[in-house]
Amino acid sequence: MDKSVVTTKGQIVIPAILRRKYGIKKGTIINLFERNGEIVIKPVTDKYIQNMAGMTGTKGRLLQALKKEKAKERSL
Repeated sequence: MDKSVVTTKGQIVIPAILRRKYGIKKGTIINLFERNGEIVIKPVTDKYIQNMAGMTGTKGRLLQALKKEKAKERSL
C-alpha cells in the first residue's frame, strides 16, 4: 500500500508506480467519488472511455464527444 500526504491546498501526490499502471499523465482528468465510505479515484483515460463505450446507448456519439473534449483539454 502506498501513502500520500494531503497539502494545505488539499492536494495529494499519486505515486509514480500507480500513475504508470493506470496511464495517468499530466492533464489526465480524474473522477472522484464516494463509495461505501471510501474515496475512489478513477482516471479518465482512453482505456476507461473505451470500456464505457456502449453503456449509454448513444451508438458512439457520446464516445466521440468525450474524445473531442479530452483532446481539447489536453491542448490547453
